[in-house]
Amino acid sequence: MDELDAPLSSRLPRGKGNSKKANPAKFLSEGLGLETVRDLLWHLPRRYADRGTLTPIRDLVEGENATILAQVVKYGEPQRMRAKDGVRLVVTLGDGRDTLTMTFFAKFAGQFAHQKADLVPGALVLASGKVSKFQDVWQLSHPDYETLEDPEDGVDAVNRPIPLYPASKAAPNWLVRQSVAQLLDGLEGQLPEFLPAEVVAGADLLDPLAALRAVHAPRDEAELEAGRHRLRYEEAFVLQTALALRRASTARQRAVARTASPDGIAAAFDQRLPFPLTGSQRAVGEEIAADLARPHPMQRLLQGDVGSGKTLVALRAMLTVVDGGGQAALLAPTEVLAAQHLRSITAMLGDLAGAGTFGAHERATKVVLLTGSMGAPARRAALLAAASGEAGIVIGTHALLQEHVQFADLGFVVVDEQHRFGVEQRDALRAKGNGIPHLLVMTATPIPRTVAMTLFGDLETSVLTELPPGRADVQTVVVPQDRPAWIDRTWQRIAEEAALGRQSYVVCARIDTDDEGGEDGTPPEDGPGEEPAPDDALFEEPRPRGGKPGRPKPRPAAAVSQVVEVVRTHPATAGLRTEVLHGRLPPAEKDDVMSRFAAGEVDVVVATTVVEVGVDVPNASVMVVVDADRFGISQLHQLRGRIGRGGLPGTCLLLSGASEGSPAGQRLAALARTRDGFELARLDLEQRREGDVLGAAQSGERSSLQLLGVLRDAELVAHARAAAVTLVAADPDLSAHRPLAAAVAARVSGDTEAFLERA
Repeated sequence: MDELDAPLSSRLPRGKGNSKKANPAKFLSEGLGLETVRDLLWHLPRRYADRGTLTPIRDLVEGENATILAQVVKYGEPQRMRAKDGVRLVVTLGDGRDTLTMTFFAKFAGQFAHQKADLVPGALVLASGKVSKFQDVWQLSHPDYETLEDPEDGVDAVNRPIPLYPASKAAPNWLVRQSVAQLLDGLEGQLPEFLPAEVVAGADLLDPLAALRAVHAPRDEAELEAGRHRLRYEEAFVLQTALALRRASTARQRAVARTASPDGIAAAFDQRLPFPLTGSQRAVGEEIAADLARPHPMQRLLQGDVGSGKTLVALRAMLTVVDGGGQAALLAPTEVLAAQHLRSITAMLGDLAGAGTFGAHERATKVVLLTGSMGAPARRAALLAAASGEAGIVIGTHALLQEHVQFADLGFVVVDEQHRFGVEQRDALRAKGNGIPHLLVMTATPIPRTVAMTLFGDLETSVLTELPPGRADVQTVVVPQDRPAWIDRTWQRIAEEAALGRQSYVVCARIDTDDEGGEDGTPPEDGPGEEPAPDDALFEEPRPRGGKPGRPKPRPAAAVSQVVEVVRTHPATAGLRTEVLHGRLPPAEKDDVMSRFAAGEVDVVVATTVVEVGVDVPNASVMVVVDADRFGISQLHQLRGRIGRGGLPGTCLLLSGASEGSPAGQRLAALARTRDGFELARLDLEQRREGDVLGAAQSGERSSLQLLGVLRDAELVAHARAAAVTLVAADPDLSAHRPLAAAVAARVSGDTEAFLERA
């Protein structure tokens, strides 16, 4: 243990006895898992209550929250309750004119030891709580209170925010508050500054102990904010220093530099492009090419809205690596998307993808597909082509991650729609390189964790800001599922487009009515909707009779098997050529449906989210999403991107049972308002939080951040990053900053360290 870290790493002192008063450390450990001084000091209040103003007892109003300053008049004896198990304690307070009671409840009289020690007759008490009347006497039931030495302290204390901690039955709020206060009193002079002096001055920070006091026991809002600012900046700077150290370490790692040759396959491909690159595609391509030409592994995130040409940018980078003697692997989340990538890439390459066949270009390479459902002969051929180096580009699904898949010289890994893969899965593919392959991850709508990681600087970022010519406008409309006339109009719209020779998608969250989740039984991105659908929704489910009253169970999402029958029997669409598409179909059947749909031989495809990404049918002009409130922003934005691709104006109809003010309703309203994927990503992050920024979780409530919010504190994070980069550049191993090195080691260790190694 570093002596600088000793005060924080020491265990909380255990007392003698089994009461909370005598041995608080025992209950803090059992109730909240707090073992060390650091654990308790960084067990921060989850919110603060406002005591408001002092209220004389005579002015109390039933049902309102009030704070009174009074003396203990009588401490009653605990009485066993008649109506239920347990005991009740009544303490009478007086303000010199009127009286009220504070009432406490417990299972056993011995649990009132804390109150008995504090609330002796004559003690001055500041009590806060909700006012009620019991037997015509004012009372505060289980109030928050503290005893005071001086009446003037009460006037000052009433303005102080009351910290409310994450607590438990074994370790209630008062025990945490009292333990933290005692701890802070004993740490004077024992928490040295570990941030560099220039960082403290540049960010105008309190010292560590003052900041902790300001957060745990603030005198006012200004002091609380100053304490929070220190702790937020401290958290950001320590994490940014860790990431800067990792980036410096990556810069020292070796990778094979890959450059395109003037007469290689990359140049040949560029010469035959039938359209000019957008300025954004060209600029991003130059950034990636510069990274690939360095003898250090590239780690880059390629962000671009739906239809911005990310696949073309990635293909040009893959051809650069092939020119440089290596292989590229493209990892896709579904077999439909992997097959689509194979078709589109081979179509773009033409004879440049025909290595080993008659009439192939002299610089041609081979492009192969590897998925889990391939037949044995095709699978063996693909594995051999990858292992021998014959295939310069290998496209696949999770099948690429299997141990027996080998490459001759894997130099570049491209991950499409990276939010569908975990960090460990990306790492498994990169481990198949002889050295460390270059990495490019792509996303159209960044999910929360991606935004967080980007703001924290783990990946270098490239952004495609332009859409290529030919992308038509898409109108998005939210269709309430409790409006039968609107639902009928949805099917009529599909029929009208079919009469013009155009095609439509209808997307559902489930394959069959027996499925509990979404595609292949897994839940949609954001799980079930926030509220049950109305009784006259599109597919009404009978409500169970009997049972306990309460919130109705949400209606199961409509399934492909249900919706396809609606489309085939509705008067407007009954005559249309309608097929189904989902992940459980045999691969040959999926390919047949998509091929016929692309050829215009199918009018309507009723599908799951297998069509979410990469599927390109320029003649498709309508996208209907049934139970759209069951999907996340990223999925809906991707689905909408399947239409309007061929210059035809598109219509996206989001069928929903969510109310306008619900989180799902807000998501849908945002989608109807904008097509900007980055604005939608921001809303996604606001609703779903950043996920575990330093862990494997992709999104949701679990986060390793305590005070930082990646949106709210983006400017602070950027400032901390700049300061950390400057510091690490001058002191790469932190040898001149031992206290900071100890803080980084304490904050970034174990699973977090392993994650950063892989990320």
